[in-house]
Amino acid sequence: MRLGACSTLRQLLRFNRRLNVSWLHSSVEAESRVREIVRIVNEHPYPAQPLRPTLGRAIPKAVLSSSSLVEEVLGALFGAHGNGLKAYELFRYCLDCNDVYIPSSDAFEKTLHILARMRYFEKAWELLERMKQLHPSLLTLKSMSILLSKIAKFRSYEETLEAFERMQVDIFTRKRFTTDEFNVLLRAFCTQRQMKEAKSVFNKMHSQFPPNTKTMNILLLGFKESGDITAVELFYHDMVRRGFKPNMRRRFGDALMILQEMEQSGHSATLETLTTLIHGAGIVGNTSMAKQIFGDITKRNLQPDTGAYNALMSTLIRSRDVTSAAALMDEMEKYSIKHDNMTYHNMFLGMMRSSGIHGVSTLYSKMVAKNFIPKPRTVVMLMKFFCQSGRLDLALDIHALDLLVTGLCARGRVEESFDCSKQSLIRGRLVSDGTIQLLQRALVGVDEIRKLEELKHMIVKLKSLLPPCGLTSLQKYSPT
Repeated sequence: MRLGACSTLRQLLRFNRRLNVSWLHSSVEAESRVREIVRIVNEHPYPAQPLRPTLGRAIPKAVLSSSSLVEEVLGALFGAHGNGLKAYELFRYCLDCNDVYIPSSDAFEKTLHILARMRYFEKAWELLERMKQLHPSLLTLKSMSILLSKIAKFRSYEETLEAFERMQVDIFTRKRFTTDEFNVLLRAFCTQRQMKEAKSVFNKMHSQFPPNTKTMNILLLGFKESGDITAVELFYHDMVRRGFKPNMRRRFGDALMILQEMEQSGHSATLETLTTLIHGAGIVGNTSMAKQIFGDITKRNLQPDTGAYNALMSTLIRSRDVTSAAALMDEMEKYSIKHDNMTYHNMFLGMMRSSGIHGVSTLYSKMVAKNFIPKPRTVVMLMKFFCQSGRLDLALDIHALDLLVTGLCARGRVEESFDCSKQSLIRGRLVSDGTIQLLQRALVGVDEIRKLEELKHMIVKLKSLLPPCGLTSLQKYSPT
């Protein structure tokens, strides 16, 4: 029996070796075939010459029964940033061999990604239409995300919304769009850090697609990644107002534990990490912890920057300790740490809630004296507050508008500078001569003569209602 058992064991070992050798030979052969097909596709002069006949010789129908070969070829083309049209032609050839080839989701998504990445959007839509007819089960949230994220990156806000609607009406016809699809659209904008657009979509469509926890997390992460911590906090409170109840205290506690574990394992916390924790402490209402973390910054041989000061200042204002926040702002000036838009925005919010128009106007005067140009969101907030407080002289401060328009034009944000000037005219205040000259150059430079004419018409109309005070540059200008 022992001899018989040994004999059987030797036979099994020999059979296993033959299997391994056979598998290894098959694997090497498959890799060689993939490299050869990739080489043929890359070197082919398509579209100058048709690619189909070459593919027919290089990839016989018999080998298409294995979908892994197509996946690996497309994966190699994807990784090498190969010609998108060639990859699409390869996938189309395989689809036409429908008696032997059944596409996998991986092969379809790679082809779609290649086309979208190279901005062949018409071909991408053509592919979606065909998959709708032949293999609708492969139309998933992932394929939707692939195309929408690239359209959001390379095309306009309106075109992205049109693409989403086209998917809903024409492509994904077998399913009813829910919050899951809405989240894909939001993520497309958030991935590109287009948070203004993401928030606009949210406000426009949230009644149609009731937001869930995932929706809120997508937006919060998007605001965080964009670096606009003030926007994170404002949106967080907006979420709470809408009834969303995240367990932030538990998560903040988890974050502190992670910091402790990091340091125990020899990894020092960065200034960015500590700043994020200060913001977190503020959100959960733990002002003392925020102060402690801020105080620990120098103990860790780090120096607080504008972001760290802003984080603590925001926490203090949230706890209605505006006096301490103002002292912190003075401390920044003492140590030559620059005030940025977030610094002023936070302080203006605090002043509005505490000392009212007196505190806001005092801080506003200091800001203007430093020639600081606030962002449009802060300007709009201030103009609204000044108008509500009966201080139109501050709301229409000519120096502030000049600074704002100059700064926006210098940054290439001509559309926003036009809007600010238009709002000033709507409110009954003529725009200064210098501002008009600057706008004239900027609008002509971007071929926006129509908007220039619109401003001209508004000025002429306003002039007819105001006492004579001389011509503006725009009235002297006559576009040729």
